[in-house]
Amino acid sequence: MTHAHITSWLITIVLFLIAVSMARRGAGKAKVVQMVLRLFYLITLATGLMLLHGITTISPLYWLKALAGLWVIGAMEMVLAAEKKGKRTAAGWTQWIVALVVTLFLGLMLPLGFDLF
Repeated sequence: MTHAHITSWLITIVLFLIAVSMARRGAGKAKVVQMVLRLFYLITLATGLMLLHGITTISPLYWLKALAGLWVIGAMEMVLAAEKKGKRTAAGWTQWIVALVVTLFLGLMLPLGFDLF
């Protein structure tokens, strides 16, 4: 299940960057990419919940990682909404980067992650 989760959030990040790029250019298909992106939000959430459910003793750091993952998704939506309205996106991008770094660090540090740290 770990590989499915990693694959889903990698695809989510790629789709997010494509959606932002298309929204900046005013492409008509940006709405379709955003809908597919939202589908991958759900897939990422589902695989993350399955991973969380499969842990016998849940450390508080896993809950923190789950909250940070939700923060990443929220920041993505903030960037896309601001981009669509033509407003400044600096705050959304900053939140997205911070939340992504926190989530990746916790994900790689915890036992279900890879041994990088």
